[in-house]
Amino acid sequence: MSPPATPSEQPRARRVAVIGGTRLPFARSDGPYATASNQRMLTAALDGLAERYGLDRPGAVGEFVAGAVLKHSRDFNLARETVLGSRLDPRTPAYDIQQACGTGLQAVIAAANKIALGQTESAVAGGADTASDAPLGVNDRLRRILLEARRARTAGARLKALAGIRPGHLVPDIPRNAEPRTGLSMGEHAAVTARAFGITREAQDELAATSHRRLAASYDRGFFDDLVVPFRGLDRDQNLRPGSTPEKLAALKPVFGLSGPGPTMTAGNSTPLTDGAALVLLASEEWAEARGFQPLAFLAAYETAAVDFAHGDVAGGEDGLLMAPAYAVPRLLERTGLGLDDFDLIEVHEAFASQVLATLAAWEERGLPAVDRARLNVAGSSLATGHPFAATGARIVATLAKLLAERGGPGRGLISVCAAGGQGVTAILERP
Repeated sequence: MSPPATPSEQPRARRVAVIGGTRLPFARSDGPYATASNQRMLTAALDGLAERYGLDRPGAVGEFVAGAVLKHSRDFNLARETVLGSRLDPRTPAYDIQQACGTGLQAVIAAANKIALGQTESAVAGGADTASDAPLGVNDRLRRILLEARRARTAGARLKALAGIRPGHLVPDIPRNAEPRTGLSMGEHAAVTARAFGITREAQDELAATSHRRLAASYDRGFFDDLVVPFRGLDRDQNLRPGSTPEKLAALKPVFGLSGPGPTMTAGNSTPLTDGAALVLLASEEWAEARGFQPLAFLAAYETAAVDFAHGDVAGGEDGLLMAPAYAVPRLLERTGLGLDDFDLIEVHEAFASQVLATLAAWEERGLPAVDRARLNVAGSSLATGHPFAATGARIVATLAKLLAERGGPGRGLISVCAAGGQGVTAILERP
């Protein structure tokens, strides 16, 4: 057996280029995409990417990595089945990944790591989610009866078990946007955090209106022309409200935190349930150069974190459900020797306006400087686009990479994504 390689002989990590991205216009749930499955949407986004970058040739892509949060049993092997139904070479390996709202960014990280280690030259990564076609579970009492009938050894025993079915057993289990450990929805958890940080209604509405205004301006100047593929009659995000203002948003009634004093979170300063898909094309510099592609940016570093929200948030502690980036970003900066002032652009996923503002406040509490709002989510973010859970990370990566490329010179961007389960995924993009 050969001796292990010495440190100097270990393979050096290669730079991973973001070549481009493609996504569908995001649609409100139960709207234009109501009958489009995760696989259908992911395939449409992948076909759009394949057409744009000539990926329909044999062996064009080394691997496909994607996931969804709300998955049916038919979504088994979702990524691989998407490849088989797309314009990509059917010999392209694929696998699923899932980390709640961090799925899209985590898929990008997983693919990038293989490229960095020289295990593949190119990959496509991202995700899709449909809130319209969410899986309905069989009523648990009915499930137990059906299992009993299946295990029965005789027809009589089988009929006896089935005779126990009652009308109430036929009511399906409707999926809830709630944390299993607490029973609270993501919005209710965010309301707890908003109260703890003293986040005002006015600040939330201002952030939401700014997101809509910036997204609309980005569409109007053609920024998304090569990032968004029309689908089912949409060519812009359906949730976009160009005329949103703090004054209009102030007229909406609160929908979260109603059991406590002074609720501030409304449908206007929270993301709606959304359907959509987004993907990113990643590659080594050699792969890009051989095909004449100019990288938009490079993935430089990433960090994940988790908080103990189950024993913190609702118990009066400081760890809110969506506050893991408050820990991940300082760790990422310490490891890379960077400060927030070293970033030209900062992308914070807007699950709720209150969560963004609480994250910014938490960073300051941990000694980081205040974020210049002129550098924050400059092309709009989830409050305006909507938030198909597994698609958001890839949307942000592609958007930030193009924003950095537009600047023309060296630049650096930070990504912060909070996720259900008290998790956070963060990353740095840069242009040398």
